[in-house]
Amino acid sequence: MAPSTTPDAPFGRMLTAMVTPFLPDGGVDYDGAARLATHLVDERRHDGLVVNGTTGESPTTSDDEKQQLLRAVIDAVGDRAVIVAGAGTNHTEHTLKLAREAEAAGAHALLVVTPYYNKPPQEGLVRHFTAVADATGLPAMLYDIPGRAGVPIENATLMRLAEHPRIIAVKDAKGDLFGASRVMAETDLVWYSGDDNLNLPWLSVGAAGFVSVIGHVVGAELHEMIDAHRAGDNARALEIHRRLLPVVAAIMTRTQGAIAVKAALNLLGLPGGGPLRAPLVEAPPEFAASLREDLTIGGVKVPEVVIPEVSR
Repeated sequence: MAPSTTPDAPFGRMLTAMVTPFLPDGGVDYDGAARLATHLVDERRHDGLVVNGTTGESPTTSDDEKQQLLRAVIDAVGDRAVIVAGAGTNHTEHTLKLAREAEAAGAHALLVVTPYYNKPPQEGLVRHFTAVADATGLPAMLYDIPGRAGVPIENATLMRLAEHPRIIAVKDAKGDLFGASRVMAETDLVWYSGDDNLNLPWLSVGAAGFVSVIGHVVGAELHEMIDAHRAGDNARALEIHRRLLPVVAAIMTRTQGAIAVKAALNLLGLPGGGPLRAPLVEAPPEFAASLREDLTIGGVKVPEVVIPEVSR
């Protein structure tokens, strides 16, 4: 396991589900990915990164691209951050293949999303997640996101899966704080907020940290929120939470997350702010204008637009 981990935060505390930068010709920008990862870890206080997640446009990258991207990020920051490889699909055998390839590439852990679209019953989820956990020696974080997957991982199912020694955490985008509190009280599963709207509420009921999207632009601030909460300075944590509300609204509520965060990276002049792969599309100019305003209100320093002089 990479640095910055503890038994109560086995993947670190501040992680971001990283975008996948693309070149103008549509290819993956592996150098851009390495530069973005370095920025997030070295400049924005990230303990870890999720590579090949939904925000990384994993539905449109090939298996080979996923492995090359993973290796590029591991080479850049894998000695000082936890690199979690997104390996989940709605096909168990394909997921096993991606998990084994991630382990071979040097990933520290797996993120395994609920199989989507085919809506398996809970017993199917148990068999799927167990098969993935059995396939490698890597610790696994389950990704519970019924809004995309179509089915939740029910609390009773999570309690069963917690018995597996390598299923150790949950990235939660279901938002059932009471149900999750009961699971945390009765198992050793570690919780991570997978919904930036609920980061501070999740900390209040025992979550270890975040797997964020807005962390691309405010990762250091989110880490400060975690630190303040853990130190018992709830007033400071609440102040940060409220200050970042415009950032959360701009990136998480007005369009698809990868579209919004790539627009934000573009405004900030950071790697990763380039094109998206179809069926996703770039944010329109009017979105970028409102995004600039919201980021500024949220305390993000957005560079001024420089208009070149016209020669006469």
